[in-house]
Amino acid sequence: MQHDYAETIGLQALGWLAGNEELLPVFLGATGATEADLRAGASDPAFLGSVLDFLTMDDTWVIAFCDGAGLDYAVPLSARQALPGGAQMHWT
Repeated sequence: MQHDYAETIGLQALGWLAGNEELLPVFLGATGATEADLRAGASDPAFLGSVLDFLTMDDTWVIAFCDGAGLDYAVPLSARQALPGGAQMHWT
């Protein structure tokens, strides 16, 4: 996946998360981020990666996001891997 497209997916996920009244407080509590951080983070690929990290923790969140955005369910994880800190770890 191209980096620019991965950032676009991250922005879409951020917008979806910001509009989710139940899940946004969970994200803010888990990360310590504020609503101001959300606005500032929209231009930071590493922050967008953290949004995708959070989103991909739960299949129901991935399904809801992807269904709303018209994306294949594999796209958020692929986008995460293309952003800073998303490379797969090889332990061997």
